[in-house]
Amino acid sequence: MTTPTATAPSAPPAADIVAQATAAGFFPPRHPVRVTRVDELVPGVTRLAFRDPYVAEHARPAQFVDLFSPDPLRPMPRPFGVSEVDGDEVSVIFAVIGKGTADLARLEPGDMIDVLGPLGRPFNVREAAHYVLVGGGLGVPPLIHTAQRLADRDDVTCTAVFGYRNEHFADRYVGRYADTTLSIDESEGNVITLLDRHEEALLGSGGKVTILSCGPLPMMKAVASWAAKRDLPCQLSMEQHMGCGYGTCVLCTVDTVDGRLKVCSDGPVFTREQLGWE
Repeated sequence: MTTPTATAPSAPPAADIVAQATAAGFFPPRHPVRVTRVDELVPGVTRLAFRDPYVAEHARPAQFVDLFSPDPLRPMPRPFGVSEVDGDEVSVIFAVIGKGTADLARLEPGDMIDVLGPLGRPFNVREAAHYVLVGGGLGVPPLIHTAQRLADRDDVTCTAVFGYRNEHFADRYVGRYADTTLSIDESEGNVITLLDRHEEALLGSGGKVTILSCGPLPMMKAVASWAAKRDLPCQLSMEQHMGCGYGTCVLCTVDTVDGRLKVCSDGPVFTREQLGWE
């Protein structure tokens, strides 16, 4: 007599996982998505795109996604700010700095990876204003998405002010959306050089000006100081090492005037007043 062998039920498609969660009023769990494109922009910097209708629809400026390495021996996700949305396709830009990001950079179109998101508190861009997006290095990708979202509106203008170590890898992307793109590399100066050089044009419109910034900590502190001296609102998207990405592991804390807060769930966006960067 042969005993039938039970087979485990196959996992539902990603679309079903997301649909079931949202229909029940829950945030979608980690789910598989298909990679659509992987490009090396410059040596050590990769742009990866994947198809995810939920993230594409719900991602807000400065929010991020957790991407999981296909290697099961590396279970911790890598958080990346959403850099652009095209239909149901979402892209991120990241530096290849370790084994996990190297795994992601080696992916090919058609491969599957797991994603969780969008996560974090976004920039507040509800008001009509001239938004000045100040980014440095790998802090520029979330500002590309910010410029993309602002480009759909008639009550705002947007200037991108980007600083690079050498090659200006993101100008062609943000240039699709920003009204003006200003960039500089270390051979000439930094983003403060650009802000000083173009201050009259940036601030002379007579309307409200708001600074949105993401990048290395010393750069953002300098940007916050520049804004404070001119009494300008300034929101800063903090970059911090993360474990889970949603507030459980308490790895990504930052000191604020209200005590120690978590960058992944209380941020990543904070005002200069919250951070005490006056």
